[in-house]
Amino acid sequence: MTAGALTDTIGRRRAFMAGLALCGTSSALGAVAQAPGFVIAARCGMGAGAALIMPPTLSIISSLFTEPALRRRAIALWAAALGVGGMTGPVIGGALVEIFSWRAGFWVNVPLVVMTMVLTLLLVPPTASSRPAGRGEGRVDLRGAMLSACGLLTLVWAAIESPVRGWTSAPVLTGFALAAILLSAFVMHEKRCGENAMLPLSLLRLPGVARGAASLALLSFAMYGALFVITLYLQGVLGYTPWQAGVRTLPLAAALAAGSLAAPRLLALLGERASIASGLALVTVAFAALAQTEATSAYRHLLLFEIIAGLGAGLVATAGTETVMGAVPLPRAGLGSAVNDATRQVGAALGVAIQGSVLSTVVTDQLSAPASPAAPIAALPPSPAARQAFVDGLTATALTAGAVTLAAMLAVILWRSMVPHVTSAREDL
Repeated sequence: MTAGALTDTIGRRRAFMAGLALCGTSSALGAVAQAPGFVIAARCGMGAGAALIMPPTLSIISSLFTEPALRRRAIALWAAALGVGGMTGPVIGGALVEIFSWRAGFWVNVPLVVMTMVLTLLLVPPTASSRPAGRGEGRVDLRGAMLSACGLLTLVWAAIESPVRGWTSAPVLTGFALAAILLSAFVMHEKRCGENAMLPLSLLRLPGVARGAASLALLSFAMYGALFVITLYLQGVLGYTPWQAGVRTLPLAAALAAGSLAAPRLLALLGERASIASGLALVTVAFAALAQTEATSAYRHLLLFEIIAGLGAGLVATAGTETVMGAVPLPRAGLGSAVNDATRQVGAALGVAIQGSVLSTVVTDQLSAPASPAAPIAALPPSPAARQAFVDGLTATALTAGAVTLAAMLAVILWRSMVPHVTSAREDL
């Protein structure tokens, strides 16, 4: 979100180019690293670069395609590319590691960054600051950034550590309490900052922003957590290698792209609210089917989940993003894009942490054996009991994710736009 505000301040193309340069340079440094600490530092630099890359993408789309129908089509392509890239990246990375070495996973980014920078200079028009004069231009809300980052990091840590330390242990309860304090302090700080806030709270009063952002966060919670769990299931239960498991998640990416590309027509017919609800309904049905997995189930059962969930996720990704970007004034499109991206990342991080914790808890309770929250099946001996325990954990995570998407669907249907606040919220922005 800090990068989103910076995008509106220094210009979209400039922020995009800076993010590409930082990401590419960090990736090259990671490729030549000689110690784990340098690899971790390189990954941090790549993350910071990605944070600068993402907000300008939707901001550029909004500025180039101002007509709603064209913008919907452009956002559909953006959502399809994002979903396909996110899900095929690990597969391609795994192939590079198997054929060459782990360093290839870093080197491959460098030519992609260079090519993208050249195309950006040729195709994307330069933009100046889109922030109105005298509105806190040039100031960065560092305190807000630190409070939000520390609060979310603490929350994710507590969720990951819960199966190992115990959900009611003192460190875990302290972590949850500290996260609540930090995130509450973040909200209070943002209220005091007003127009200079990293996340102006007036933005959330615009019709569609809160609804679209919440839908994207909860969808990411369900889908990224499920991707984490089913990858372990493919390897630990069905016996595929990491490369084979990665290939068998590709139907999910293909279905997501198909759902994204079909979304503009559905948006034109049903509108944003009904389109988001329809996509969430499909995802919920997919998780209900996944919850029926048994120890003897074959890959085709998982394939059914991937196709249905991917189609629904594609609809929600496009419709939710269009809802957010269509509600934000063009001068603050960078911030609107940042909210859209940040909610996805927060949902994904919590989804992996919490669903991984649910899986670990079920496996540990059934087998009375310690399980790592990162790979609960890895430390377990291959046996029918371990297979059944993992499948029970899988169904528990499916029920958890399905309950989240069902609640999101009902909330979208019942959500009422806050019409009385629209004028004041736009003026605040």
